[in-house]
Parts: sequence; C-alpha cells; structure tokens
Amino acid sequence: MTDPRASATRADRGSRAAAVGLAVTLLLIALAVSVPLLTGWDVVTRAARSEDDRAVPPLHGVWVPHIGVATIAVVVLALLALRYAASLALTLPWRGVLAAGSGAAFTWMLSLALVDGPSGISRVLGNPWEYLRTAREVDDIGVLLSEYLSRVPLDAQDNWVTHVAGHPPGMLLVFVALVRMGLGADFVAGLIVTAIASLLAPAVLVTVRALVDESTARRAAPFVVFTPAAVFLSVSADAVIAVVGAWGIALLALGATSRRSGPLWAWSAGAGLLLGGSVMMSYGMPLYGVLAVAVLIAAKRWQPLPIAAGVALLVVLSFAAAGFALWEAFPVISERYWDGIARRRPFEYWVWGNLAALAISAGPFVGAGIAATGARWRELRRGMLLLVGAGIAMVVLADLSGMSKAEVERIWLPFMPWLTLAMAALPDRWLRPALGGQLLWAVLVQHLLYTVW
Repeated sequence: MTDPRASATRADRGSRAAAVGLAVTLLLIALAVSVPLLTGWDVVTRAARSEDDRAVPPLHGVWVPHIGVATIAVVVLALLALRYAASLALTLPWRGVLAAGSGAAFTWMLSLALVDGPSGISRVLGNPWEYLRTAREVDDIGVLLSEYLSRVPLDAQDNWVTHVAGHPPGMLLVFVALVRMGLGADFVAGLIVTAIASLLAPAVLVTVRALVDESTARRAAPFVVFTPAAVFLSVSADAVIAVVGAWGIALLALGATSRRSGPLWAWSAGAGLLLGGSVMMSYGMPLYGVLAVAVLIAAKRWQPLPIAAGVALLVVLSFAAAGFALWEAFPVISERYWDGIARRRPFEYWVWGNLAALAISAGPFVGAGIAATGARWRELRRGMLLLVGAGIAMVVLADLSGMSKAEVERIWLPFMPWLTLAMAALPDRWLRPALGGQLLWAVLVQHLLYTVW
C-alpha cells in the first residue's frame, strides 16, 4: 500500500523544484534580454544589413506588438486546448491521440503564423537568404552536389546564401523536389513545411510509448502538441530537420523494443535511413547520436545499432559518391561560420544567452519540468530520464561547441521536444497551470515580436 504521507512529500518536493525551475528560467530570460539593453553591450543578434533598434536579444526578432486576422482563432484554440487537451489525451484511442495530436499541432502552428496574415506563412521561405530562391535555380543536381563545397566560403565566386551555405545539401534538395513538383511557391511551400512540422509530436509520443509507457506519452501529449515552439516550427525549414530526426528516433525505439527479427530489421533500417538523411540536412544532427544511444540503453538492446548505423553510413556515402563528402565539409563550414557574423558574437554572452533563447522558444515551463524531473528522478521510469537527459546533453554540447551562437530559437528545434517531455514529470496540480502558461507564452511571443522565423 502506498504511504499517502510519502506521496505527499514527493509531490511537495516536485512542486518546490518546479517553482524553482520556472523562476530560474524566467530570470535567465529577463537577464538575457535586459543586460545588453541596459549596458549597451552589442551582442550582435542581427546582421548589419538588418540591424534594428527594436531588436530583442537573445532572439533574432524585433519588438513589434501587433494583432492580426487570426488572433481570435489563436485565443479560442488556446482556450479549447486548456479545457480539453489533457482529457482527450487520456481518453482517445492511441491512434486517435496521434492523429488528433498531429491535426491539433497543424492548426495551432497555422493559426499562430496567420496572425501576421498570409505573409506569416510565406515570408520566411521567400526570404532571399533561405532555400527556395536557390532551389528554383537548380537545373542539375549532379552539378549542385559536385560544386556544393566550393561555393560555401564567403570569398568564393557565386557563394551560397546564408542558409544554404550553413547546411549540407539535403535540406536544399527537399526544396528542389518541391519546386520540381510544382509546389515551390512561397506560400505553398510554407504550408507544406507546416504540415510536415505537425508530424513532430506523434514521433515523440511514439518514442515515449515504446521506451517508457503509454500513460507517460499521453500525459506529455498536450505539452508536446501545444508547444510555444510552434511559433518557429511553422515557418522554419529546421522543422523539417526536426521531424526527420524525430521519426528516425521513433523507428529506432520501435526496432529496439520489437521481439521479432523482421520488424527489428525493418524499423532499424528505416531509422538509419532517416537519421542518415537528417545528418545530410544539418551539421548539428550528428548530436542525435546521443539520443540514439539513450534509446538503445533505455531498451536494453543493441541489435539495432549495426543495422541503423550501417544504413545511415550508406546515406552519407551515397552523397559522397555523388560529389558531397560530409567529412570534407566540416572544416569548410567552420571557416565560413567564423568568417561571418559569428566572430562578432561574444561567446561570454551567448553561452548562456542561447539557453534563454531556447527557453523563449520552448516555453519557460520546460524549465519547471526539467527541475521536477531532477527532483523526482527516483520515481520516474528509466526511459524518461534517458530521453530528457539526452535532450539536455545535446543542448549542452551544441552550446559549448561555440558553433551555435544566436538564432537557436530555430536551430535547436530538433532538441526541444525531448526537453518538453520533462513536463510530464510535473506534479498533478501543476499540469493544467503549466499548459495554460505555455499556451499564454506562445500567444505573447507571437503577438509581441516579429520573430523573423
């Protein structure tokens, strides 16, 4: 029989930790915003071509309070989510949870983006520094891959624009495919990116169900679906990277927990294909190796490793055979990075300012969840601790590398869902206020800032 006094003590400990975590996160955000503004410290949040005295460090965005045509829809959706999301997550059939979660995530992201009108969907991908304009000019993929690295350096003739140069060619090829299918218009491509982004929550929930249990996945669902990161997911190509990586992890979890050899091989090979593909989309995605190892430890099974790793390696080698060798790219991209704006961004600010930008994007109650997870670690399932711990480890490694100074509100989107899972560890009495706080935070970020992304 459970001792009610012990349960109350654990709940109190979780509540205290959550309160401290929330307070520390809000303080971190306040300091990251106020210190540069009050001291005049130029932390170079924006490039010289887009400097703005309304800039709000540590974000790349600017202070532009506004309302829009979709504001009412956003508020109504937030209220409906606060009222019904948790109960539906607990009562719907499992497949219903996944389908409803994807649909709700799409509606949430689309509504937030449309606060800015149709440009909220089209403006980012139509930006000259993004992928679409370059994708429209590609007429020979073989030439593209063979010339890719030579066009990365800033002093190269006809060098790539910022986002193309900063990523392996996989992400650009996604947009080349859209253009060739007749789906390369700014607004249409934005809708497709938003639809893809809506598949992120189901991938995370599938992983949690496989490695932890279904009840934990259902408890986490409202937070993963109605994340404030939706403000950035719906308009960023990094959302596509996050989805490809997350489904790679989900398939790895399914393979690692399968007791039949056929599904084990199939899921593991699929995981390798997606994880290898994600590495060819972003130089930061090798950090997902930390998460992959956490999955295998949680499942206590290593058989999927050689299968997934072998297929992922085949993906990388296929690009190399076509002209783009990933191992040759890292020194080139490092040179481009340090020749650009990064050398002007002070590490002594961004090493903690990055964490504040992440908190703004993911929502401050994620800090409460992480603190509660730490305080209640003895009570939580091993798989939960490993997934959240891997999320923290990926962020720390990315932060200390010095290769992620600023703009992490979108760059770190692949890491955020695994941190958001920590909110399932909040005490029961925190769940509804935390969801309400996250929803309100998303509404405020969307309506007070021009986020750029």
